[in-house]
Amino acid sequence: MIEFLLLNLISIGIAIVVDFIIGDPYGFPHPVIYMGKFISTLEKYFRKKSKNDKELKKYGGFIFLILILTTYITTFVIVSIFSFNKILYILVNSFLLYTTVAAKCLKVESEKVYKALEDEDINKARLMLSYIVGRDTTTLEESEIVRAAVETVAENASDGVIAPLFYGIIGGAPLAMMYKAINTMDSMLGYLTEKYKYIGYFPAKLDDIANFIPARITGIAMCISSPIVGGNIIRAVRVMIRDRKNHKSPNCAYPEGAAAGAMDIRLGGTNIYFGEVIEKPTIGDNIKPINRMHIKECNKLMIVSEILFFLFSIFTLGVINL
Repeated sequence: MIEFLLLNLISIGIAIVVDFIIGDPYGFPHPVIYMGKFISTLEKYFRKKSKNDKELKKYGGFIFLILILTTYITTFVIVSIFSFNKILYILVNSFLLYTTVAAKCLKVESEKVYKALEDEDINKARLMLSYIVGRDTTTLEESEIVRAAVETVAENASDGVIAPLFYGIIGGAPLAMMYKAINTMDSMLGYLTEKYKYIGYFPAKLDDIANFIPARITGIAMCISSPIVGGNIIRAVRVMIRDRKNHKSPNCAYPEGAAAGAMDIRLGGTNIYFGEVIEKPTIGDNIKPINRMHIKECNKLMIVSEILFFLFSIFTLGVINL
């Protein structure tokens, strides 16, 4: 068991470095693309098949089961083929794990929003933002654009960085890829709008379960990282704990609260998804007016949190092995 965890930890280290260097190159046949196409195909099929909202909700559960089983079994078979040799196992495991980590991609895409704002091109900033959020961006002003970008970086520090690393250490690429499938499904179907609230019910709930531990780890890591952006660890923890329930998700407010507390800003509030207004509570305090630099600061929190989590994992495995 210790050897398995060690091989996974080595693979995680390689995956982090590769992600830092090359990120997600354009044109790369990313597994998430195929997951998304598979989810869309299943959604269309079951929408046609369902006769009422109750059936649509049930079919959402079917989509979940089909997707995670297909993803896990496929990845497990691929990794198992190379398990006869440790070096080959690490290389294949590392590559697959690398595809689940989105730190570099998230940083690059969010800073395109920053660059557009820096160039005073608000229409381009809205467009760049629309690529990384699910809400309507067409009428957002600069402060709302920045808030949306910061919230996305904070939330995805858990969903797209810490969570796949967490599951990758425990179960290697198959478990990390299965988590990625759950998260992708939630990002496509897990909305509270009339169109998705039934078919997305199970995907959203199961994503909440999958992110329960990673979100809290991310929140703690971001609080510890707060001095990197001039924040205070104690204050960040206090805001995170105070506002941890100020979100429809039982998880998102942990990294968002930590980020808001670290940067002394306010997040949350009203958003528009697919034409529907969704009211949300606020997170954090409006001590500092939110501005475009907070996008870069939140990226710093994400990167440092990733490094801290990896170092903590090494330390934990060392303690277990004593």
